[in-house]
Amino acid sequence: MTDSPKILSTDFEDANRKTVNSQPIEGGTCTPVSSSLPPGVPEDLWPTFLQCVSCDRPITALSSLPTCPHCHSSVLKGHYDLSGLDRHQWIQTLRQRPPSLWRYQELLPALKPQHRVTLGEGYTPLVPALRLGAAWGANHVYLKDERQNPTGSFKDRQATVALSILKARGVQRLVLASTGNVGIAYAAYGSRAGIATTIFFPQDVPPEKVRETQVYGSTVVQLPKNYDETKVAAAQFAQAEGWFLDQGVKGFAGVESMKTMAFEIAEQLGWRSPDWYIQGVSGGLGPIGVAKGFEELLALGLVDKVPALGLIQTAGCDPLVQAWKAGAAEVTAIDHPKTTILPLATGNPGVAYPILKALLDRHGGAMTTVTDEVAFDTLRRVAGQEGISVEPATAVAIAGTLDLIHQGIIAPHETVIINCSGHTYPVSQAILDRRQLEAN
Repeated sequence: MTDSPKILSTDFEDANRKTVNSQPIEGGTCTPVSSSLPPGVPEDLWPTFLQCVSCDRPITALSSLPTCPHCHSSVLKGHYDLSGLDRHQWIQTLRQRPPSLWRYQELLPALKPQHRVTLGEGYTPLVPALRLGAAWGANHVYLKDERQNPTGSFKDRQATVALSILKARGVQRLVLASTGNVGIAYAAYGSRAGIATTIFFPQDVPPEKVRETQVYGSTVVQLPKNYDETKVAAAQFAQAEGWFLDQGVKGFAGVESMKTMAFEIAEQLGWRSPDWYIQGVSGGLGPIGVAKGFEELLALGLVDKVPALGLIQTAGCDPLVQAWKAGAAEVTAIDHPKTTILPLATGNPGVAYPILKALLDRHGGAMTTVTDEVAFDTLRRVAGQEGISVEPATAVAIAGTLDLIHQGIIAPHETVIINCSGHTYPVSQAILDRRQLEAN
């Protein structure tokens, strides 16, 4: 079967533009090199080697589930043996594979087919924002429609890679803190993998998201706490019970999974990079994975650059933006976030900021904020003008894109991709109820 790139457009500019003119990389397939693997690591699971993103040290020995033995960070970067991949042959091979993120298996953790936990996630379409773009004076704005993943968000990418690794490792129980989407994704994929999941939610998670998590058979613990406090409680519970604590996108699987968006975007654009990748951010590690994906494609000679990153936060919880605008080396946590947009209410983003700052310094980009009110107005405008119902966190990203255009940071001719994830419905009534209470 041959599948065409999943782009919703009748007039996609330069869709068949030639790729970068450089010499092909000869050789066979890109697989882990057994002689370079850390001791005790099975060949069907890991990249060639791992490196700690926080302290830059290579990982030469691993426990059953990886953290850096030097600084104990869970943010690890996988390095792959790209020298063995003929990019021209690889592109031909991709055309014969099903439209799933696992089509890029040579650049993902190597897993035997029986270990992959998949629901057909990935390869979501690029939807041109024609009316919004025209109103903004920007004609090359596209929504990466992650709502079309199995549970409706880009967190399904993270869940398929993480649960596949955990299944291969024989993990039977896991604990996770979530504001909604990642909990739903892990519940669904955990059910499919036969792994029991316990999901900790903070107090303001909409009941619709709690119920959907429970439908998949997960144990739900909802606490009268904010998200940062809930993460601490989940970690304490996991330690007490001796269960695996999944740290979400901060883990190795999270970073590796998010780079598949870069692979898809480049393929859908005719093997070229956009000028900008935009996302509403909380902890901020999702764009780190996307940037890593473009860096790997650049190393293969398939694209000519890594796009600038546009990172958008809500004004009521913007520690990353504050630090970046101040030129600070480290972020200052916000103890009491003041936002009703719960997925973006991480007051302490931890290790992400210096990594993001380095990416913006190296590849370009910007950070900005929008208010909750502007985000809700944008949510309605996107639905009314583009027929796309999004959750408030995505509306933050879209509103932030307009702000960057108005500032002249994004030029009218540039190609912009916005991460469009989540539907309005599960959060709409909860938002309306909270806003009415605040008004009274």
